[in-house]
Amino acid sequence: MKTIIYWTSTLIVAGWMLYTGYLYLTDEGMEGAFVRLGFPGYFRIELAIAKIVGALVLIIPVIPKDIRQFAYFGFALTFISACIAHLSIGDGVQAIYRPLLFLALLLASYFLRDEAFSLFSKQSQIKS
Repeated sequence: MKTIIYWTSTLIVAGWMLYTGYLYLTDEGMEGAFVRLGFPGYFRIELAIAKIVGALVLIIPVIPKDIRQFAYFGFALTFISACIAHLSIGDGVQAIYRPLLFLALLLASYFLRDEAFSLFSKQSQIKS
């Protein structure tokens, strides 16, 4: 059951990061949103690339644990920073429910990852 929760939460977070990373690169409305939040234009591109790379790091099982740690930290920082950015311009509490939801899913993924990967490596050993 923990493995199912791990993969479900991980795939939801990774899917959202891939989707928003794609939007940051292709949706012209995102440029205005970044300006409204007070971020420079280049930050949108950097964040998009980081989100896409981080999502791939989370879902590709052969990526080393040390590198995966960077993705978890980066996404946690992104979600917390999104909350701070929205609150600082007066968007209100309704603007932070989504980053908090994804932070909760990310934490579920993080705390269940070792058990899920130990099961993955046990299955690999059985097949060998």
